[in-house]
Amino acid sequence: MDARQRYRETMQFGKPDRPFLLHPWLWTSTLERWHSEGLPADVHVDEYFGTDRYQTAPVIVGLYPGTDREVLKDEGETRLVRRAGEGQIIREFRHRPEMNMPQWLDYPLKTREDWEREFKPRLDPTSPGRYPLWWDDYVRTVQDRDYPLGISCGSYYGWVRNWMGFERLSYMIYDDPMLVHEIVDHIATCVYETIHRALHDIQFDFAVGWEDMAGKGGPLCSPRSFRQFQVPAYKRVTDLLHGHGVHIIVVDSDGFHDPIIPCWLEGGVTGIYPLEVAAGEDAVALRRQYGKNLQMYGNIDKRALVEGPDAIDREVLSKVPWLFLQGGFTPWVDHLVPPDVSFPNYRHYRALLRNVAEDPERALHEARRRGFWND
Repeated sequence: MDARQRYRETMQFGKPDRPFLLHPWLWTSTLERWHSEGLPADVHVDEYFGTDRYQTAPVIVGLYPGTDREVLKDEGETRLVRRAGEGQIIREFRHRPEMNMPQWLDYPLKTREDWEREFKPRLDPTSPGRYPLWWDDYVRTVQDRDYPLGISCGSYYGWVRNWMGFERLSYMIYDDPMLVHEIVDHIATCVYETIHRALHDIQFDFAVGWEDMAGKGGPLCSPRSFRQFQVPAYKRVTDLLHGHGVHIIVVDSDGFHDPIIPCWLEGGVTGIYPLEVAAGEDAVALRRQYGKNLQMYGNIDKRALVEGPDAIDREVLSKVPWLFLQGGFTPWVDHLVPPDVSFPNYRHYRALLRNVAEDPERALHEARRRGFWND
């Protein structure tokens, strides 16, 4: 069974030869540490850890063109920066800015005039740069692929929150709901019309959206608000995807988003990731609640990988064997693997995952024997 067949069988509750295993999801500084601890510098990390190939098509569905990055002020340990892509003003740390949360100071979308002048023109689905210049060549290279290929399906809360800021968007939902509807509907139009060509040319295996719309305490908007503004937009795009045979549609959203899951399902989404453990997400509980109506990636607590082999064994064996046997799940660390995870610890984790994938029944028996699983 090749990786494409394995992915489809895994996520659609079939009978794969073994469950699909996603690639490592790492910070650059994590990889630097691993190289210092023995990971050969000249290997492909995905191949080294024996993971399955997984890719998305090079189609741009969001703002295009993006804004340029600009350093506005050097403050020594920090600097004021206009971010590339969307144009927010942030204060970021000079040391490892990718690892340290910046201070968000200002957002570019404040008024209808900003929307009409700065944002709406960059959501034009006819912009030629949304597709690679050699798209037809790309299509030929993926027609007989042996790995799963996905397409982006956009963002209907997270992007708007990024452009306005959480506080302004929260007020605008009540103060100017027509503008919020217009923005979300226009995003859906841009995504719909952009991906239509790709869906005609390629049979995709999955689609992936992005929201990052929750914290540890729950979603950043209510289910009622999400149903009012976001679900119709999702439904429009997911209807198109389902109509083209794409029945795995997953959304990336950090935090605790259980109250929003029914809304995503109503909107045609079929799965979620990365299921952050520290935020209270529990893939076993979700599987018991939703059965085969929800596909999942993730739910491996990154903190266990820091602690060492015993904690890793407990984290993996307490959920992964049973979830593999249920189907519709592939494990992934519940966000990028941080640099405080050592190379030996991560290597132990990947070897354990591989062993569990080869024989989930035996792994479940081992989990029971070690007191990690109670039926």
